[in-house]
Amino acid sequence: MSNTRHVPVMLQRCLDLLAPALREPGAVVVDCTLGLGGHSEALLTQFPEVRLIGLDRDTEALRLSAERLAPFGERATLVHAVYDELPAVLERLGLPRVQGVLFDLGVSSMQLDEADRGFAYAQDAPLDMRMDQTTGISAAEVLNSYPPGDLVRILRAYGEEKQAKRIVSAIVRERGKEPFANSARLVELIRDALPQAAKRTGGNPAKRTFQALRIEVNGELSVLERAIPAAVAALAVDGRIAVLSYQSLEDRLVKQVLAAGAANTAPPGLPVVPEEFQPRLKLLTRGAELPTDEEIAENRRAAPARLRGAMRIREDVR
Repeated sequence: MSNTRHVPVMLQRCLDLLAPALREPGAVVVDCTLGLGGHSEALLTQFPEVRLIGLDRDTEALRLSAERLAPFGERATLVHAVYDELPAVLERLGLPRVQGVLFDLGVSSMQLDEADRGFAYAQDAPLDMRMDQTTGISAAEVLNSYPPGDLVRILRAYGEEKQAKRIVSAIVRERGKEPFANSARLVELIRDALPQAAKRTGGNPAKRTFQALRIEVNGELSVLERAIPAAVAALAVDGRIAVLSYQSLEDRLVKQVLAAGAANTAPPGLPVVPEEFQPRLKLLTRGAELPTDEEIAENRRAAPARLRGAMRIREDVR
């Protein structure tokens, strides 16, 4: 087990952003992406009065974090759920409003480190990539069964891959000979399909394709589109949300939802802005905050992180 899997990204900054909302006795914080429980452990330790709800779709992550958080007893409630299921989870627990919500949208270190999950392009493994291995279709099934046009769309939209057509042509040709099962064959195919110039920059040439497949397999962006507004709606007044993103598609989506909540929506020219048009949120970060050089040196997985935070300043007016 490598050390990096125990280092939560931008931990102190996340705690500082959420802190003012979590000091009241009875405060509830939701860790929507529990993973191995690093952020959750720190929240429970730093705020001794807080109750934590932890969500994860990965049953192995839930098992491991349950061991880690066992010393906190009933203060931690762990739930097998995808984070867009937040409203249903809170309703089931009888919690109409919460004081804090945290999202860490990176693939968990455990998923990257366990070779047989198929997330990492650096080692050969079955092409699975499902965060919840009890449901859904694998990356291999996507590669072997999707029409070429859909594969091109996925690589362009989710991987921002400029060479999508070239890569998909090679995939379609090769899957006709033998279906894809393992990651090494896909990595080799991508290397062979790309022109030399495209291989010179941007790290491993398979990175964008693997990202695109992972997002498709787990429905990540459509889940996030539902989850961020649901989390904002679940915040009590003075409650706070912190979101860590690792790629531009996610960060853009988070930025749009938080900016919309912080905007005055009144038609121009009104002498007094009625309450229903007033902002619901106040932004707590200027743009997206980045990890420090020291943190990146300690934990290379922090490098692409972007952190945004907001505070609920008024109820919705019905």
